[in-house]
Amino acid sequence: MKIFKSHFWYNKRQRNGIFFLVFIIVILQFVYFFSDFSSDAITDTSSKELLTFQKQIDSLKSVELEKRKPKTYPFNPNYITDFKGEQLGMSLQEIDRLHAYRAQRKFVNSAQEFQEITKVSDSLLNKISLYFKFPDWVVKRNKLASNNKSKVNSVYKETPSKRTSVTTDDINKATQQDFEAVNGVGEVISERIIKYRKKLQGFSFASQLNEVWGVDKSTVARVVKRFKIYEKPQIQKININTATFKEVLKNPYIDYDLCKKIFEYRDEAAELQNIVEIKNIDGFPIEKYDRIVLYLKAE
Repeated sequence: MKIFKSHFWYNKRQRNGIFFLVFIIVILQFVYFFSDFSSDAITDTSSKELLTFQKQIDSLKSVELEKRKPKTYPFNPNYITDFKGEQLGMSLQEIDRLHAYRAQRKFVNSAQEFQEITKVSDSLLNKISLYFKFPDWVVKRNKLASNNKSKVNSVYKETPSKRTSVTTDDINKATQQDFEAVNGVGEVISERIIKYRKKLQGFSFASQLNEVWGVDKSTVARVVKRFKIYEKPQIQKININTATFKEVLKNPYIDYDLCKKIFEYRDEAAELQNIVEIKNIDGFPIEKYDRIVLYLKAE
């Protein structure tokens, strides 16, 4: 009997505890749904402390955004890839023009030349040319050419030609003094023309004057107007099948890479039957073929 009573009172206390807990929950829900927790206090967003704090946040945001921006480092424009060109703001046509120029084994050596090849706008050129980095020897050459051009222009504007007569109008027989008789051609330019003519073993094409370092197109035009090629020079050709690497490399239009390709092709073909076969070499500069074969033969 005692056990039964004890169990009865225990269950009753348990039921009372549950009822009390349910009552508390109901009261809390009532308070939650019918009480207003909002505050009528108005935050002053124009306070000096808040504005100072907001400026600090904006400053930190700006710094972080600046860090996330892709940085542009000095680069050689000759090696711009499609991805790099797009990042710089170049169009696909402009990038393709550069790649087509490089495919001819030619290099851009100044910002002005880069614009001439790619046709980029002045605004884009001014923006990206700040990061152009050319080899030191190119920078020195451009600087020297600029100085020489300034000197030549100065002499051309201030003093007339020393001579008006020449001993010959044959460009392959003209002396240094003959070239100096042409307006705009001084001692330095005439020496370069003579030196390059000797390297070529004589001018075979009037356009070869454009290859003389530091001579602009207007000066070339005046020289060509005064002098002509009456007879092609007698150039001593070498046999491409028996020549040494060093002998072929002496060709004024063949650099080390092309010379290497020529010998690799010669090794594969065993013997070239006709000199025209060199056009089959991968990467061969077709536009220079007529000049290169002036010094080569296949026998």
